[in-house]
Amino acid sequence: KSANPQWREQFDFHYFSDRKDILDIEVWRKDNKKHDELLRRCHVDITALPTKQTNCLELPLEKHPGSLLMLIAVAPCTGVSISDLCVCPLGDPNERQQISQRYCIKNSFRDLKDVGFLQVKVLKAVDLMAADFSGKSDPFCVLELGNDMLQTHTVYKNLNPEWNKVFTFPIKDIHDVLEVTVFDEDGDKPPDFLGKVAIPLLSV
Repeated sequence: KSANPQWREQFDFHYFSDRKDILDIEVWRKDNKKHDELLRRCHVDITALPTKQTNCLELPLEKHPGSLLMLIAVAPCTGVSISDLCVCPLGDPNERQQISQRYCIKNSFRDLKDVGFLQVKVLKAVDLMAADFSGKSDPFCVLELGNDMLQTHTVYKNLNPEWNKVFTFPIKDIHDVLEVTVFDEDGDKPPDFLGKVAIPLLSV
């Protein structure tokens, strides 16, 4: 019930060189009786922003009055990576020792924002639901931790996909929950949901 909403949310998008350079932003109206309605959208060219500083942007919305006020910072990724099984960070004895020393008890209060380090090996899925008429699916896996999100590549026409990828996340809140969701890629349409598991960090 507001024409001037304030969200005050922070989202971290891990930008890699093989991804597109445009950040798409959409404003939706929530309707409990009907489907949600897309109200407005705008775009930000990431390559045009200065790096290593916070950019305050007032973005006009397409074809409608109103604007979005956002703070966008483009900075090198730290602690986040996607790698193959053979070159994962904890697989290197030297890097493993550095990480262990970084989070040892005597360094607990050196950086209170640096809570920890999570490494996830996404190996495979078994007996997925068939989402296509051919009796197969085109599955990919999405990992979310807080507002961080990374995903695997898509394995086409397969109900038992093997990804064999290693994902690393910096932990900002020990009470966060790692959510792993499997989707079926469906061309230009939104992906179909195939399954999900949630793992509280405190249980690891």
